[in-house]
Amino acid sequence: MATGETGFDDVSFDLISLQYHSLKAGHDYGQYVRDARNAGREDIASFFEEVMSQDSARAARCHDFLGELSGSSPSGPAVS
Repeated sequence: MATGETGFDDVSFDLISLQYHSLKAGHDYGQYVRDARNAGREDIASFFEEVMSQDSARAARCHDFLGELSGSSPSGPAVS
């Protein structure tokens, strides 16, 4: 595998980046859910929760792939 400027192979870097951004977005969406509920828009709050769930699943999948690439056993809060 090619090693990028970071010292990590490109695929690992890409997975780490996607995982980070998915988790960060999921954190931000929590505020969006609260804002929608405060505005009385449960339909929009449900939409934000759906998007948050998708990002959470995306982050968990990245975690699994990173575990496979490193050859280690699963660990961390993403493991249920």
